[in-house]
Amino acid sequence: MFEPTEDQAALAAAARAFCEDTLGPIAREDDEAERFRPELIRAMGEMGLCGIPTPEAYGGMGLGYFEYCLVLEEIARVSASYAVSIAVTGLPQIILNLFGTEAQKAAWLPGLASGELLGAFALSEPGSGSDAASLATTAVRDGDTYVLNGTKFWITHGSYADVYIVMARTGGPGPRGVSAFIVPGDAPGLSFGKKEEKMGMRASPTVEVVLEDVRVPADALLKEEGFGFTVAMTALDSGRITIGATSVGLCQAALDSASRYAIDRKQFGQPIVDFQGVGFMLADMACRTETARLLVHKAAALKDAGRPFSHVAAMAKVTATDAAMAVTTDAVQVFGGYGYTREYPVERYMRDAKVMQIVEGTNQIQRLVIARHLKRTYGG
Repeated sequence: MFEPTEDQAALAAAARAFCEDTLGPIAREDDEAERFRPELIRAMGEMGLCGIPTPEAYGGMGLGYFEYCLVLEEIARVSASYAVSIAVTGLPQIILNLFGTEAQKAAWLPGLASGELLGAFALSEPGSGSDAASLATTAVRDGDTYVLNGTKFWITHGSYADVYIVMARTGGPGPRGVSAFIVPGDAPGLSFGKKEEKMGMRASPTVEVVLEDVRVPADALLKEEGFGFTVAMTALDSGRITIGATSVGLCQAALDSASRYAIDRKQFGQPIVDFQGVGFMLADMACRTETARLLVHKAAALKDAGRPFSHVAAMAKVTATDAAMAVTTDAVQVFGGYGYTREYPVERYMRDAKVMQIVEGTNQIQRLVIARHLKRTYGG
């Protein structure tokens, strides 16, 4: 049902070749050193991979989320950290394309789509994670400007990004008091705190962002005051598809590694794949991987067709990220003691997979979204 066309397959193949040649030799080194290389994002931008769904008029490829998913799967097979970077720098593009003025689009989209600029999305705070509507960062109107104060946590590309989409409170409590702003990375008063030392995704920087009397022009407001929560949730719906695609890439990487190892590794005079305990495990890994892929692709296809997709994106995110955790864990088991060492990449896949169940809305929150959709569907 979701077989790629010749052009789509060629795009995925180009992404795979670049990643294997360029990211492959450094993936382990960058994980161990917790090193992020912005120049690699620029290199992928030169190939068009940073702006796949962004319209051609603003420097993107003007393609759909199906193509976006194919590319992210290929990047994540080699480095989930860089797949997340491509997905995160895409979030401001999604937001600007849907909610930005022509001037805002012209100012930021071409640079983001080309990879010359790096984007970030700043929603979470120390006391506001799953309960995003309780954020405390403020934006106060002062003449022709807004003054922003607050602290954002868990920000991918913090200290590296050229532009941040920042959610801040302009009104009373709850989601209706939240607004969205475009904040340049060099804005006076913008500073950066702790870089998180993480279990996985270690080549993707996660940094605290601090806003102290950051003054932005009034036209940095996206849409209108009080519309920020809608901006954030709309972006996260799309982001759940990209997280799902990244998780499918992790599944495939783990399945590839474990299958090859099980064929090559011999015990009791035969390849371990011939033992049902291992062969059945690999079969289950393959089933989980393909199930996740199909559901992610369905969510992408619905979005590309302009049809409602939020609940399917939530299903895809839950299914793909849970699959990634299960498949990568089983890959370590197939490798036995070797899987627990850094000699092989499966331990990195497992570490990278865990956070997929947490970001873009925890899987517990996604199950709430799905349950509420079922309640509406069946008249509750």
